[in-house]
Amino acid sequence: MTETVTCGVALMRLLNSYGVDTVFGMPGVHTLELYRDLEAIGVRHVGVRHEQGAGFMADGYARLSGRPGVCLLISGPGVTNAATPMGQAYSDSVPMLVISSVAERRDLGMGRGRLHEITAQDRVTEPLTAFSAVALDPEEVPELVSHAFAVFANQRPRPVHISIPLDIIGAPARFAPTPRVPAPPPAPDATSIARAVDLMTGAKRPAIIAGGGAARHGDLVRRLAEKLGAAVIPTIAGKGVVPDDHPLALEATLERAPTHDFVAQTDLLIVVGSELAETDMWVEDKLEYGGKLIRIDIDPSVLARDYAPDVAVLGDAGAALGAIVRLIEPRNTAGPGFSGTDAIARQRAAVRAALTPLEAKHIRVLDALRAALPPDGFVMTDMSQIVYTGYCFFPCPRPRSWIFPVGYGTLGFGLPAAIGGKIGAPERPGVALVGDGGLLFTVQELATAVEQKLPLAVVLWNNDALAQIRDGFVRRGIKPVSTSPRNPDFLMLARAFGCRAVKAESLDHFHDALGRAFAADSPTLIEVREDSPFLN
Repeated sequence: MTETVTCGVALMRLLNSYGVDTVFGMPGVHTLELYRDLEAIGVRHVGVRHEQGAGFMADGYARLSGRPGVCLLISGPGVTNAATPMGQAYSDSVPMLVISSVAERRDLGMGRGRLHEITAQDRVTEPLTAFSAVALDPEEVPELVSHAFAVFANQRPRPVHISIPLDIIGAPARFAPTPRVPAPPPAPDATSIARAVDLMTGAKRPAIIAGGGAARHGDLVRRLAEKLGAAVIPTIAGKGVVPDDHPLALEATLERAPTHDFVAQTDLLIVVGSELAETDMWVEDKLEYGGKLIRIDIDPSVLARDYAPDVAVLGDAGAALGAIVRLIEPRNTAGPGFSGTDAIARQRAAVRAALTPLEAKHIRVLDALRAALPPDGFVMTDMSQIVYTGYCFFPCPRPRSWIFPVGYGTLGFGLPAAIGGKIGAPERPGVALVGDGGLLFTVQELATAVEQKLPLAVVLWNNDALAQIRDGFVRRGIKPVSTSPRNPDFLMLARAFGCRAVKAESLDHFHDALGRAFAADSPTLIEVREDSPFLN
C-alpha cells in the first residue's frame, strides 16, 4: 500500500534528499504541516527569535559549510522580516533557500485581508533573489526545488524563494522525494583560456585580484600566482584565498591609496570571481590599472559591465584556473622595482605606515584575537569600525575565516550569522565580532545560541556610539544627530539570556577569555570598550 503524505512532508523529505539536514525558522500557524515528522525525516530545526535571525543564520551556515542555508518562514511578516538577509545573501552571492507559506490559490492577489496576506508575495522578494516563485500545483514543488539547486550548483549562487500556497502544503503529494542531479557549472571556452594564457605569458608586472568567487579555489590561485610571480590582492569576500603570510600575498587593502598605486602600475590585471564593486575598493570612479585586463567569472553580466576586459573567461573559477594553471609554464616575470616579494613587502609597509591612531588601537585588539583563535577558527563580523580595520589587517591563513557583510552592508549580521556558521561547521572555533549598535539589531538571538549550547565567543567592541556615522557628520560640518544612543548594560543583558559574560581588563585577559569561551558549553559575551585604559 502506497503511503500518502502531504506536500509539506514530501517537500521536507525532498530537501533532505538534496542533503539538507538543518533548517532555520520559527513555526507559524501557516507552516505547521512542514514540521510534521521533521525529526524522523532527519532534518534539524533551529528555532530563532526573529525571522531576520533565521535568514542571517542560513547565510552564515552556507558560507561556512559550503551547502545552501535553508529557512522555513510564514507568509507576510515572516517573509518581510527575512528580506534584509535575502538582500545580503544576494549581494554576497550566498546560496540560500527560503521556503514560505502563502495564501490559498483562490486568494492570491485578491486582497481579501487574509491573515499574513501580501497580494503579490513573490514580487516582494523577486529583486532580492535569483528567482521567486509560487508553486501553483503540487507537481511544481519538486520542479522549483530542482531549479533552486541547479542555481546553487551551476550559476552565480543567490537566494531563492519558493512560496507554497496553504491549500497545497496540506494537500496529498503526487511526487516522490527524489533529487535531480544538477548539471556542473559551465566549462570555460578553450579559445578564451588560450588567449588568457597568451597574455599571461607576456606579462612582466602581473597582479591577481581574487574575489569571493575564487574563495574555494585558493590552491589554484596560489599556484597561478607562483607560476607568474604575481601579487595576489584579495577583495574582502576573497580574504584568505592565499594565506596572508604568503610572500606574494597582499592584504585586503583595495580601498587604500598605496594599493591603488600598486594596481595602477600593473601591465596585466587578472580578476577572478569579483564584480570590482564600489564596496570592494572605495574608489571615486573606477579602479585604475595598467596594461591589459583578464576577467574570469561565472556571471556573464559581470564580464560585460563597468570594465572592458581584453579577455573574458566565462565559467566556474575553479575550472578556469585549473585549465590555465595546467598550461602556464613557471617563470619569473617580476619587473625591477615592482613585483617580487620585496616590492610586496614595501607596499604592505606603506599601507601600515598610514594607519590612524584608532586603527592602531584596533590592531592591538585584533592581534590578541588572532593569537587566541586557532588557525581553523572563523570570525563572523558586523558593520563596525574595528571590523573595517580588521578586514584589511586581520591575518587569515585560509579563506572563509573572516566573513563580512560586504555589499548590502547590513547591521545585525554578525551574531546570527556566527550562530549559523558554528552550526554549519561545529568543529571550527567561532567568533562574532560586533559593535554595540549592530548587536542591538539582533541581540535576541543570544537566546538561540544559549539554547543550542554553542561555544561561541561574542566579542563586543563598545564605544557607546554609531561612530562611523558620527565621524561622517563631523567631516561634513554637520552637528551629529542620534549617534550616541543610550546603551544597556551589555554584561547584564547577556547574563539575562543565559550567556557567560566578561569585560576585558587587559589584552592578556581578553586572550584568556577567548580561550575559555572556545571551551565552554554556552556562548560568552566579551566586552572590549574603546575607552579602556589598557588600549590608551
